[in-house]
Amino acid sequence: MKRYSAFAVAREALRYQTGWERAWRKPEPKKKYDVIIVGAGGHGLATAYYLGKNFGITNVAVIEKGWLGGGNTGRNTTIIRSNYLQDPSAAIYEKARSLYETLSQDLNYNIMFSPRGVMMLAQTEHEVRGYQRTAHANNLQGVETKFIGPSEVKRLCPIIELKGPRYPVLGALWQSRAGTARHDAVAWGYARACSDMGMDIIQQCAVTAIRQEGGKVQGVTTTKGEIDCDKLGIVVAGHSGVLAEMAGFRLPIESVALQALVSEPIKPCMDVVVMANTVHGYMSQSDKGEMVIGGGADGYNNYTQRGSFHHVEETVRALVETFPMISRLKMLRWWGGIVDMTGDRSPILSKTPLDGCFINCGWGTGGFKAIPGSGWGMAELIAKGHSPLTAEFGLDRFREGRFIDESVAAGVAH
Repeated sequence: MKRYSAFAVAREALRYQTGWERAWRKPEPKKKYDVIIVGAGGHGLATAYYLGKNFGITNVAVIEKGWLGGGNTGRNTTIIRSNYLQDPSAAIYEKARSLYETLSQDLNYNIMFSPRGVMMLAQTEHEVRGYQRTAHANNLQGVETKFIGPSEVKRLCPIIELKGPRYPVLGALWQSRAGTARHDAVAWGYARACSDMGMDIIQQCAVTAIRQEGGKVQGVTTTKGEIDCDKLGIVVAGHSGVLAEMAGFRLPIESVALQALVSEPIKPCMDVVVMANTVHGYMSQSDKGEMVIGGGADGYNNYTQRGSFHHVEETVRALVETFPMISRLKMLRWWGGIVDMTGDRSPILSKTPLDGCFINCGWGTGGFKAIPGSGWGMAELIAKGHSPLTAEFGLDRFREGRFIDESVAAGVAH
């Protein structure tokens, strides 16, 4: 694989862009792999990448029923933060955030990481106390956050209205080293690196059955034939329950649609990410100038990838109160993604009742920010059978009552 660089860009400009290679190969599946990862989204590709980088396991196939990064990885709003309340959550999200900082250099692919800072608005006295508690917890965890007052909120985000008609801004939990990244570029960068290590990324290949014998995984049946493996990783977000049923077990998750939208592009006016959990909306500005807006998940289980009008109305109404200037903008695009929610709003990274089968799911509406940390821990779990990052996120916690409750600290769970 040729390295990307400023010199390569200049060289190809002189050659009329004729010398670029494919970013990743498009192979036919082999008969058997050491590891098969089902799901070529950010988490699946990151798992494959760290299997190769950290453990030298490169006889790996990443199978995707659609196109690479076409699920939630390509449908989210790119927020990266690690200011979670519980210790296991803070550890895996902070690992991810720190990996994001150098991911462009590690992958030789510009993921456009922007540590612009994330603030979570406190608009009730209850939220003030909750975020102050989270700030103290984060300091003990080694996660750099602080609670700031209204004047500092206004300085960081001049377009905000502090005295809204329903909920005034009383302060915010501020993480200065949080931010955003280009979601497609994260998937493409991991895919390119995996392909360079000799891994096979097989698109348009749906898994129709998981084969097992004597309680141990043997392989998968796909629309491109049967493929054997020694170990299997299921990393398919909202469709995790469907794959788990194929493997013979059930998951404590529910799948719902989460929606977002972007406005028409405008000149730069906001260089931070703002989350307003009380009114249930959040917003940032993309590099193209669009205002990236997100809100709540549907209140009923479904597998749609489109929005619903009542949620858009609710979200936009709330954000217009907080940012009056956006009332004049036109909506450019509107979409949904299928998210998998657990009861404690924390993920599952675990062995399963089927020997040799591992699962990574339950990230709810906050999966993008965790991609590098999730891949790091999942790769270690598959390779060694145990990982400190994933130890608390096992399936057995639901049977034993060891919940990792992030329903409050996650706010709108993004």
